[in-house]
Amino acid sequence: MFFLLRVAFWLSVVVIFLPSAPASKNDPDRPQVGAVEALGAAQAAVEDARGFCSRRPDACVTGSQAFYTFGQKAQNGARILYEFLSDRFADAPAATARKDREETGSIARPGRHTLTAEDALPGWHGPEPRPVPLPPRRPS
Repeated sequence: MFFLLRVAFWLSVVVIFLPSAPASKNDPDRPQVGAVEALGAAQAAVEDARGFCSRRPDACVTGSQAFYTFGQKAQNGARILYEFLSDRFADAPAATARKDREETGSIARPGRHTLTAEDALPGWHGPEPRPVPLPPRRPS
């Protein structure tokens, strides 16, 4: 729930800093709101929101239940999307992945633990080391 509030806040901040369309700057009917007025309005809105639960406790309880239900639905939607994408982009055919999930109740994860012993062997060996002759000793 708080994640959605943070996302909404940061998206609002980004939108505030986006430039206006060039045609709307010359419009005489456009409201002239400065940064100070906007900040004051935002502070007043936050103060009003803080006192909302004390004024209307029943609405606050209902709102928290609605946000909880929304969070549960978002988690379920993410799970469905994950399963769909896993089935869609898996290396194995989708019918096999669906069958595995129906039998075990878990998500099939193709591509794990598929190396054989032959796959683990190195593919290239360097040349055998040759002995390098040492130069003759100098008389001391």
